[in-house]
Amino acid sequence: MSTTSIASASVRTRVRIPLTFADGYSTTAEAVTFDGLSDGREHLALVLGDFSTESANVPLVRLHSECLTGDVFGSARCDCGPQLREAVERIAETGGVLLYLRQEGRDIGLYNKLDAYALQDSGLDTYQANTALGLPEDARDYTAAAQMLTALGIGELDLLSNNPDKSRQLAGLGLAVRTTVPTGVHATATNLRYLRAKVEHTGHTLILADSAAATLAG
Repeated sequence: MSTTSIASASVRTRVRIPLTFADGYSTTAEAVTFDGLSDGREHLALVLGDFSTESANVPLVRLHSECLTGDVFGSARCDCGPQLREAVERIAETGGVLLYLRQEGRDIGLYNKLDAYALQDSGLDTYQANTALGLPEDARDYTAAAQMLTALGIGELDLLSNNPDKSRQLAGLGLAVRTTVPTGVHATATNLRYLRAKVEHTGHTLILADSAAATLAG
């Protein structure tokens, strides 16, 4: 696979912050900010657990796209909030980095995402709603993520994701993805249609058993 050369970014600030989730789970992260990111946005890296670039251990990394409705307000229309909560604990246990990327709504923005929700209420799935608005199904570019990882001294990683596009893009940007580790399946009656669309449209590695789906739908 050919790779794309990327400009370098640099670490701007490192600061330790305590994290506490609604279920009571807590840990401490080192929050890292950057200069020179390709898209000029304020993406954030959270270094979790016993991770150091001096160690021989390959870090577990999650690329998590911002979801205000799910991450902050606990919306059950998606699985973003539960995935964020799961990822923080799993990375803290093994050592690694969570990149919190400012890519709301698969990078169409908050207002457009809510417009897409309105179209989903009329029968479209999450990808069909984006295209009906004249927007890409998924507009995310992970060049800045590759820059952040490189600035942190990470060249090889285990990727915590169900989305094959993340692995493809990172590899194309010069990162070595040793293995892809799936997240849990956070299916509910409210988000099942959304999860099915991710499997059918973009090949997410989610196993939605027919029996479980029927139970949730009922």
